[in-house]
Amino acid sequence: MIEAQELTKRYGATVAVDRLSFQVRPGRVTGFLGPNGAGKSTTIRMILGLDTPTGGRALIAGRPYHRLPYPLREVGALLDAGAVHGGLRAGQHLAWLAASNRLPHARVAAVLDRTGLDAVAGKRIRGFSLGMRQRLGIAAALLGDPQILIFDEPVNGLDPEGIAWIRGLMRALAAEGRTILVSSHLMSEMALTADHLLVIGKGRLLADAGIDEFVRSAGASTLEDAYLRLTQDAVQYRSTEVNR
Repeated sequence: MIEAQELTKRYGATVAVDRLSFQVRPGRVTGFLGPNGAGKSTTIRMILGLDTPTGGRALIAGRPYHRLPYPLREVGALLDAGAVHGGLRAGQHLAWLAASNRLPHARVAAVLDRTGLDAVAGKRIRGFSLGMRQRLGIAAALLGDPQILIFDEPVNGLDPEGIAWIRGLMRALAAEGRTILVSSHLMSEMALTADHLLVIGKGRLLADAGIDEFVRSAGASTLEDAYLRLTQDAVQYRSTEVNR
């Protein structure tokens, strides 16, 4: 389980995350939604120990990230598929990550197979398409066979086949009893993938509910309509065309 307790992050006078509290439970896909600038990425970075909270705390399986002796065994994350050394071969990259967390080398072959990359394990990453890089990032997240997985905009730039594959994978991982948190701006994908939603705006929690409950409580017919109604006062940049 992932838990945020009064999680707060300030940058000078700017409050990016404001006393955020929630739980992400196992066995379901939890969508993490909010407008640009809502604090989603900052929250994820604090969960993963990449940013230090100004107040409150984030816990992974009951412990802060920095107290996990072998983090990849507890939590896997895909934040930026492009943040990989292009000169490395896919298998080399995963083998290095496995060694850093004392994972058996057999896990490299296992995740390459699960993500469909076994045929390109010996190829250099610089030649990978965006879809292949996304798959490699997910392979790295799965390397330690963690019970908790966090994906930040995992379908960005993918073709329909890649989107369908990632959607099916997240559903399958949740069915295995894992905790899945996925941040996305694509309401159509969240409607097909998520069981539960966390919605934030201006760093504050706006909703914590199942999708059906979320849509019904907003008096809307679709997830997109419900989301737009809830977040209309939290959008920082809005074209006048939207309201015409």
